[in-house]
Amino acid sequence: MDGHDDIDNRKTGDHRGDDPSLADAAARITRAERITVLTGAGISTDSRIPDFRGPQGIWTKNPGAEKQATIHNYLADADVRRRAWMSRLDSPVWAAEPNPGHLALLRLESRRKLHLLITQNVDGLHHAAGSDPDRIVEVHGNVREVVCMSCDYSAPMQEALDRVRQGDHDPDCPRCAGILKSATISFGQNLVATDIERANQAAATCDLLLAVGSTLSVFPVARAVPIAKTAGAEVVIVNGSPTEMDDIADVVVQGSISHVLPRIVG
Repeated sequence: MDGHDDIDNRKTGDHRGDDPSLADAAARITRAERITVLTGAGISTDSRIPDFRGPQGIWTKNPGAEKQATIHNYLADADVRRRAWMSRLDSPVWAAEPNPGHLALLRLESRRKLHLLITQNVDGLHHAAGSDPDRIVEVHGNVREVVCMSCDYSAPMQEALDRVRQGDHDPDCPRCAGILKSATISFGQNLVATDIERANQAAATCDLLLAVGSTLSVFPVARAVPIAKTAGAEVVIVNGSPTEMDDIADVVVQGSISHVLPRIVG
């Protein structure tokens, strides 16, 4: 079936019974041979990691947390850094484990269908699930490492957190005394150009793009969806709520990602 001919039937079906969009998405994934996946915060909420801007989001409940994620504030204000380090101690990331949504994507890889996994998430759960690191692009970095803002020092985050637990509430670089921060891309920092190039290339050369748990409103990462569509790929969107790009998708599935994604992947 040509996905571009069934535009009237591509939206979410009746959630009271079997959703026809599930079967449609599953059939497209079965046919596809080269799938590029884009994941956002929604895939990790069932691992008890809150998103950022949702009703229970980190920044919704604590607007000051967004200030900590702005590079200018972080570098200029030691108090901002101290609050950031204390929040890292209590981050739900450390207790989180991959959920069935993460494991469903691992099955795509085991079936040799996964071309590249592009993630906006910084929690490292795709790695924890066992996905091949060479097939993962973390466009916003990750929280499991710490880096120096003045030299090329890097280390596991837990080494810096051990210093915080011992009373050093703004640990500096052990090599040059520079400012340490998580290896995430903060507001005001440039994304890694090679990561974006790799993501765009994967979108342009796949036969299906699967967007999972993202509102598709953050650019340039979300540009992967129209890039894939323009190149002739099918687009399947799985999310808990409508996204910015539902109108260009071939299939939209709404629901709990850890529930519906395993059904779609098979």
